[in-house]
Amino acid sequence: IFGSTVILFDKYLGRFGIETSYVPLSDLEAWERAIRPQTRLLFVETPSNPLMELGDIRALADLAHAHDCLLVVDNCFCTPILQRPLELGADIVIHSATKYIDGQGRCMGGAVVGDEKRVGEEVFGVLRTAGPSMSPFNAWVFLHGLETLALRMKAHSHNADLLANWLENHPKVERVHYPGLPSHPQADLAARQMDLPGGMLAFEVEGGREAAWKVIDAMRMISITANLGDVKSTVTHPATTTHGRLTPEQRAEAGISDGLIRISVGLEDVADIQADIGRGLDVL
Repeated sequence: IFGSTVILFDKYLGRFGIETSYVPLSDLEAWERAIRPQTRLLFVETPSNPLMELGDIRALADLAHAHDCLLVVDNCFCTPILQRPLELGADIVIHSATKYIDGQGRCMGGAVVGDEKRVGEEVFGVLRTAGPSMSPFNAWVFLHGLETLALRMKAHSHNADLLANWLENHPKVERVHYPGLPSHPQADLAARQMDLPGGMLAFEVEGGREAAWKVIDAMRMISITANLGDVKSTVTHPATTTHGRLTPEQRAEAGISDGLIRISVGLEDVADIQADIGRGLDVL
């Protein structure tokens, strides 16, 4: 899961006596083994950041409810346009509105979505009392972003699918992580629970951090930033940005190599995006 989510669970919620167990995302038996009598919540990010692994939302919802737990889904990469966890049994869905919902990286904000009792009263009560509420201007920007969200998500997915197939056949790319590829180990699950595979992809190059940085630094059109979901394409090196606060051991366990590069595919002409990535790969 996202590096900052790990920090939240371990560093901050841990101070309140809340313990968090981590399991392989796609291993349903591992999820069940990790449930203890005091477990109250299962949290899943699907597709995962940055490896695009998938969790079976319906199966996890059934598992959570069988043990009197809630299932919370981070749906940032898909938005409700491509994946609707509440329809698959999830209890709460969270979004980083900073990403696709805005679409232009203008504002920071988030959304918690659920039923009238749990979210409408209980979550809202915490926000109202503790104060971490969104500014009116940011809310206005996000509302306007929703007006074009469906069009943008379909276009992001179209461009990402073309790029993922091109990268998979590139001689300098070791592996591509994208749920829309037939080679993705969970391609069948992606087809069942996602309308389209989305605009995020990652790929690995040989040579570790030095090689990955060379590729990224050689790009000229694609912006180097850890943000995602913009109409413009962005690139980042997860091991030193989004997951830089994790220990090397934690990153290795999560499968995040130093040669991994993450692309948030924008709405530019796909030939221009491909040419810029190709410019980076040409330095290897």
